[in-house]
Amino acid sequence: MAALNNLEAKCNVLKKEWDKRSPNLKLCGDMLKELKILLTQLSFLPTSDLGDEAHERELYLARDILEIGAKWSVANHDIPSFERYMAQLKNYYFDYKYSIKESMNMYDLLGLNLMFLLSQNRVAEFHTELELLPADRLEVDSCILVPRQLEQWLMEGSYDKIFRNAKGTIYSKNFFMDILLNTVRDEIGACVESAFDKISIEDAARMLNLNTKEIMQYCAKKNWTLANDGFIHFEALNEKKHVEPIPSADLATLTIDYARELEKIV
Repeated sequence: MAALNNLEAKCNVLKKEWDKRSPNLKLCGDMLKELKILLTQLSFLPTSDLGDEAHERELYLARDILEIGAKWSVANHDIPSFERYMAQLKNYYFDYKYSIKESMNMYDLLGLNLMFLLSQNRVAEFHTELELLPADRLEVDSCILVPRQLEQWLMEGSYDKIFRNAKGTIYSKNFFMDILLNTVRDEIGACVESAFDKISIEDAARMLNLNTKEIMQYCAKKNWTLANDGFIHFEALNEKKHVEPIPSADLATLTIDYARELEKIV
């Protein structure tokens, strides 16, 4: 019980620091490391001699610490850390949902996790996570609605809608939104490279939703040739992407041979 009281006291110190207008991220990170070590003695490895009340306190404390850890990871732009915290948190959100009350931060963080999966283009996992959520929350909770709408536009290829609406959402200043927009921009850039031999700077900037300064930086990043005629040229890039034609006769012969072998087996 002394270990549990010690953990609770340290957790309160972490909460006090995190609730500040500008929390010290390094200090919070150091406290999280210490608390995670202490957690191994409690909720992560529960002992049999604790009563129900003590075990419930452990669950609440562990969940509070992990939630702060997930938010700290986003603020610190630490993607691997966020993924680890969310993997642990989902045990408390779903496996222990009948043992402890629902967290007020639950859907905020689950929405952040959906944004993370979108930003990494992990669409299959995105839909798997949606299946875990109650149907009634899918249509009313803005934390879930926003990533769902963004995913729909992404699948439709409605990139202009993503650019137009992204900054007006609850995730407008979120780290994962910035990654998603860069991912979308790179998808558009790849299409532009393949579709055009050259394109004007103004048209490229409009398609990529960039201003004049940003399009110059993007050209440098993508190694695009910016000529004096005001156009971005892709001829050299497209020449490098030349693909050898498929030997259709050889492929047809091989397919027929496979069919004959399969017929012998049957």
